[in-house]
Amino acid sequence: MLNKYLKSILKAQVYAVAKETPLDPMKFLSKRLNNQVLLKREDLQPVHSFKLRGAYNHMANLDEASLKAGLIAASAGNHAQGVAYVANKLGASAVIVMPKTTPDTKVMAVRGYGAEVILHGDTFDEAYEMAVQLGEEKGYTFVHPYDDPLVIAGQGTIGMEILRQHAGPIEAIFVPVGGGGLIAGIGAYVKYLRPEIKIIGVEAEDSACLTAALEHNERVILDEVGLFADGVAVKQIGEITFELAKICVDEMVTVSCDEICASIKDIFDDTRSIAEPAGALAIAGMKKYVQKYNLKDSTLVAINSGANTNFDRLRHISERTELGENREAILAVTIPEKPGSFLTFCRALGQYSISEFNYRFAEKGDARVFVGVKISAGAGRDELVKGLKYSGYSVLDMSDNEMAKLHLRHMVGGRVLTQPRERIFRFEFPERPGALLSFLVKLGQRGNISLFHYRNHGAAYGRVLVGFQFSEGDESLDEFMQGVGYRYIEESDNPAFKLFLSS
Repeated sequence: MLNKYLKSILKAQVYAVAKETPLDPMKFLSKRLNNQVLLKREDLQPVHSFKLRGAYNHMANLDEASLKAGLIAASAGNHAQGVAYVANKLGASAVIVMPKTTPDTKVMAVRGYGAEVILHGDTFDEAYEMAVQLGEEKGYTFVHPYDDPLVIAGQGTIGMEILRQHAGPIEAIFVPVGGGGLIAGIGAYVKYLRPEIKIIGVEAEDSACLTAALEHNERVILDEVGLFADGVAVKQIGEITFELAKICVDEMVTVSCDEICASIKDIFDDTRSIAEPAGALAIAGMKKYVQKYNLKDSTLVAINSGANTNFDRLRHISERTELGENREAILAVTIPEKPGSFLTFCRALGQYSISEFNYRFAEKGDARVFVGVKISAGAGRDELVKGLKYSGYSVLDMSDNEMAKLHLRHMVGGRVLTQPRERIFRFEFPERPGALLSFLVKLGQRGNISLFHYRNHGAAYGRVLVGFQFSEGDESLDEFMQGVGYRYIEESDNPAFKLFLSS
């Protein structure tokens, strides 16, 4: 099988539209990790993504009748741009079905290449089903984003370039994984010629379809996928790509949204370019892999797969970067409610710097403050908490508390002092025009809302914290929650909520 793909990759037609991208050293990250880190700059392609390679290789092999019939594709953005760009070059029409949650940057780019855009569904899988249906109805030629031998071969030219650009030893190549076309192509080429090089797949924790498939030794369908790294938000690995992954992939690494944000900053610090979340996956996985195996003095390659992200999403990314790098701790600290307490607390911090401090007077006695503290990576957070406890402070570490990071930091000080009691829920819904209004309409069916916090920070998900008042024995709230239709998590027992917002 690998021999077949090697020949296909060597014959792949990509360079009529794509270019050989540089393999740039990341000097700052290399020094931090004590390894030589090389970044494959697919963000420098004409459409700022590697997807151009596979799209062109597939479309260049179509006959004239297939091109004249018109092209159709489904994509969360980057494959869409590749198909639209190539169709424009070949003089063919193209229809692209994209999820409604697709960043505006990608939608505008696809339209700018002359393609018709249809926004449908909240995920890639919903857009894919619509594209297949339209293709069958209207006779369009479908261009699959990943599960196609020609597309896989086109992406495999990245592996060919890496081995040509760096002839010396390589410990591992880290590849972002969505549907699997990129890792299948790179893996097939590299494992045939240099089997000693490890191929490490990296997935977002909330979209880890290949990790799940390899664990079960069969393709599985995830119940839902996260949309922050929209370029890899796929519920099921491809059929062809999975067969290649079983042969070529040595290990999988999953990373959190905060770790992805930290890696976007790493790439910016070294290259002054801004990767999209999916584009930074490989660096995030590499950092985790190096820490896990205490790897030193090795050469590591990461694929920057793309740089198509909305500008307003950078606000959310910058907020989470320091947490993802373990350079900031979010704490709830109880201090005496009396003059001079803040000064005494700052002195107890010693060499640590405060990045955020939220407080509102509630009652006499003890005061609870929400504080962000700059720390060093690694054990800095544990040392900070231990030091404060040693100084006599009651401390709750909220650095991994999603509700605290998303909502509580903007709400400190508000308390409910009256009955009836309340229950707190955190909702997530796909972010698109009118999404908040639709959410509010559904909530309007249930009265006595006691708390509400929503902030648009450019992410693919809208996140809302809602409090409902209820009476003892009232079971209708649970029935109502089941019918809302959005993913939710009850936070009534969240210790951070109890410290700052409960009665």
